[in-house]
Amino acid sequence: MNSNQTLQRLGTGLGVAAILAWCLLPIAWIVSLSFKSQEAVTNGSPGFFPQSGGGAGWQNYVDVIADDQFRRAIVNSLVICITATTLSVIIATLTAYAVARLEFTGKKFVLTTALVIAMFPVVSLVGPLFDMWRTLGLYDTYVGLIIPYMSFTLPLAIWTLSAFFREIPWEMEQAAQVDGATSWQAFRKVIVPLAAPGVFTAAILTFFFAWNDFVFGISLTSTENARPIPAALSFFVGSDPFNRPASLLAAGAVVATVPIVLLVLFFQRKIVAGLTAGAVKG
Repeated sequence: MNSNQTLQRLGTGLGVAAILAWCLLPIAWIVSLSFKSQEAVTNGSPGFFPQSGGGAGWQNYVDVIADDQFRRAIVNSLVICITATTLSVIIATLTAYAVARLEFTGKKFVLTTALVIAMFPVVSLVGPLFDMWRTLGLYDTYVGLIIPYMSFTLPLAIWTLSAFFREIPWEMEQAAQVDGATSWQAFRKVIVPLAAPGVFTAAILTFFFAWNDFVFGISLTSTENARPIPAALSFFVGSDPFNRPASLLAAGAVVATVPIVLLVLFFQRKIVAGLTAGAVKG
């Protein structure tokens, strides 16, 4: 190995280390903060690890999980996110198949409209939705959050899945129909399994958007009936309303991040396959 190769590998290693440090520093800091006591945070305990006597350990997590408001917010987020993800994937799969396989008037208009909706600023819709939901009785309900989440995730899911359906050879569907399968059976048993990476990608992106949303969650709810976890954390106060429990909030944020981390770890290969499909033609 010559000196140029050594320097190149050293530079690559340093670059990767710098990127990892930049990305993981906030995570390490919030995890460290979640193990500190409120006194240590108030007194400005330096460093990642609490000083002697300044650590609360796992007690912060026990207190957060024992809080009724936090547990209700977790349940709300799970119900809303799973429902929005399931409905979005089903609708996007059917729509993307029609866009990719069928020729109909207004096909380009559908795709263009979906792209415009995906780029629409979320904040500009909060006011009209607030007034509309109050009139229709959807304010502070699960449905009142599921509909906006689906509206913003469907366009991206449609674009992702339509790219997958275009790559699947038309002959495979025709062969299934020749063997006696109906159009629906060929779609369900042949096309959808082949597009599984795209389906997983659309589902994960939809779940991420719904789980991490704060604007809709804080604006379209007023009680704990449907308030998701990002919005609930902003209402999380301790015994002193003028001194926010930063360590408890950090513990709550860590707990709220666990489902996202687990999803990425379990489905990372399918996510990468879905995001990179169609990038290279060969």
